[in-house]
Amino acid sequence: MSITLSSQSEMSRNRVEPAANEENDTKVILQSDGDQSRSAGFCGYLLTFFSYLVVYLTFPVSVWFCMKIVQEYERAVIFRLGRLLGGAKGPGLFWIIPCVDTFRKVDLRTVSFDMPPQEVLTKDSVTIMVDAVVYYHIFNPTVSITKVENANHATQMLAQTTLRNMLGTKSLADILKDREEMSEQMEAVLYAASKNWGIKVERVELKDVKLPTTLQRAMAAEAEATRDARAKVIAAEGEMKASCALKEAANVMSESPSALQLCYMQTLTEIASERNSTIVFPLPIDLISNFMKR
Repeated sequence: MSITLSSQSEMSRNRVEPAANEENDTKVILQSDGDQSRSAGFCGYLLTFFSYLVVYLTFPVSVWFCMKIVQEYERAVIFRLGRLLGGAKGPGLFWIIPCVDTFRKVDLRTVSFDMPPQEVLTKDSVTIMVDAVVYYHIFNPTVSITKVENANHATQMLAQTTLRNMLGTKSLADILKDREEMSEQMEAVLYAASKNWGIKVERVELKDVKLPTTLQRAMAAEAEATRDARAKVIAAEGEMKASCALKEAANVMSESPSALQLCYMQTLTEIASERNSTIVFPLPIDLISNFMKR
C-alpha cells in the first residue's frame, strides 16, 4: 500500500502534466498493460502479510525504511512483488513496504545530448560530417520504465539513425539551406517513434555541418568566380549608362552652341578653384567651332 502525503499546487500540476494528445497516446499504451489488480497468489499474500507484521512489530524504527521522498521534478514507479503498483508517485512523501516493494525514480526534466559527429553520404554523393543536439523529456514515467529497458539510450540511438536516414535523402544544397525544415521533420519522426516509450522529443537542432577540405576549396573558388562575374557585369552596365548620358549631353550641346561655352566656363572655374600652377589659355568658341566643322 502506498499513500501520498504531500499536496501539489495547481502550478506544479500544470507544469508536469502532458498535453492532451500525449494523454491519449498514454491511454492507448496502458491498455496493453493488462489488469494491474490480478491476484498475486497465496505466496504473494503471505509475503505481504509477514511484511506488514514486521513493520508493525518494529514500529517506529520501520517507519524510516518505509518512508521515501522524491523531488518536485521526479516521480517514483513502484513494483510490488514484481507487479506494477498503480501509477507514478510523487512529488513529495510516499510509503513502501520493505521486502515486497521496489521503486525506480524517473527524472521529468528536459534532457539534452549532443549526437556524435555522423558521417553522412548525401543524395548528390557528397560526404559530410553533421553534429546535432536533441532535447526531450519523459512525460509518462510508468511507460518509460515498463516498455523499454533504457529509454534515454534508446532515444539517443533512434535520433542518430533518424539523422543519418533523413540526411541521406537530401542534397547538400538542401541541407545547408533548409535546416529549420529538416529539424521540424526530424522532431516529428522522433516523436512518432518515442511516444510509445513515454518520451516527448521537444526540439532537434543541426549544430554544425562539416564539409571536406577539397569541397570547401571548390565552393570558395566557385563563389569567387561568381562575385568577379557579377562585378564585371555591374561595371559594364555602369559604362553603358555613362555613355548613354554622354550621348544625350552631346546632342543637347549640338543643338545649343551656348551650352558648350557655358560648360567651358564651368571647367575653367573648377580649375581655378584648385589653386594650382595650371595656366589656361582660353580660345574663342567660334574658332573651335570652325575647326570642328572641318
